[in-house]
Amino acid sequence: MKRINIKCPYCGSQALLRPASVVYGVKAADPNAPYYVCARYPACDAYVAAHRGTRLPMGTLADGMLRHQRIQAHAALNRLWESGLMSKRQAYLWLQAKLGLPEAETHIGKFSAYRCEQVIRLCSSLFPAAHNAA
Repeated sequence: MKRINIKCPYCGSQALLRPASVVYGVKAADPNAPYYVCARYPACDAYVAAHRGTRLPMGTLADGMLRHQRIQAHAALNRLWESGLMSKRQAYLWLQAKLGLPEAETHIGKFSAYRCEQVIRLCSSLFPAAHNAA
């Protein structure tokens, strides 16, 4: 397997492949799940999960704020298909078209805070009553 070189976008340190237990401790759902974690963790709390088989990162390293924004963006997008408005595939194709991104770049795990805000706003616009109540 080729070594993956990932730098932390916050502090510039190398990200190291570590088990989930480094981040979540004994309460980790799967303590051996692979994560890329900033070498300065916990002083710099940037990390991202990796695919178990390939060990490729599931997105880009994110600090607590960006991870929270990505969770919110996923929840907003999931609402489109969980509500029956469209299938999961249709929701991603819709988002790809709305953002003007190629499929390879339409992954919330790669999105910036700005992109996450766009996702939330776009998805919320399809549910105006719930959006206005918030």
